[in-house]
Amino acid sequence: MTSFEEAETEETVTCLHMTFYHPCQDNKMMFHCLNFCKREQVRADEVAKFGRDSNVCRYNLMDTRVSRIQFSLQFYRKLNSSQFCFEIKNMSKKTKLIVDQTELGYLNKIDLPWKCIICFGDYQILAEVQEGESVDYFETHLHLAEVPILQERCLPSLQPIPENGVSSSLFPSQGKSPIEIDENES
Repeated sequence: MTSFEEAETEETVTCLHMTFYHPCQDNKMMFHCLNFCKREQVRADEVAKFGRDSNVCRYNLMDTRVSRIQFSLQFYRKLNSSQFCFEIKNMSKKTKLIVDQTELGYLNKIDLPWKCIICFGDYQILAEVQEGESVDYFETHLHLAEVPILQERCLPSLQPIPENGVSSSLFPSQGKSPIEIDENES
């Protein structure tokens, strides 16, 4: 047997990609304690906390408007399943946490969708879960966005846009019904 055949099967690791944005991120240094662009291992039984208290939070946001503990993420496996998930809990008494369109008050928690936007105050975080198999730990991979995440992920308009590029929704028809015109008519 070769060393390749004897090597243990490599286990994939669940990775939580988080892309951060704040409109004042260039002027204020609220993200300078975060380790961007480098994967970080977190034990599966550890609760990952985000906030301004460096004694309690693994991920520090250096901003007085952020709560000591803003929110937490708990890694878990669904009952009778091999699927791993994250649960997000709002830990702030003062600020609501919005996960996609779901508003969480203090101590409210939900399962983190596979891809979602987390908002509180002026902060926007795009969270994306990459599945893995490891039961011992997960990884976080933090990124910094150059533009607002909500602006970047705007859903395309469901209304058709005419060839002239001007949307009819900009000019309300004031109750007029559409008029069909034959292409041969002038």
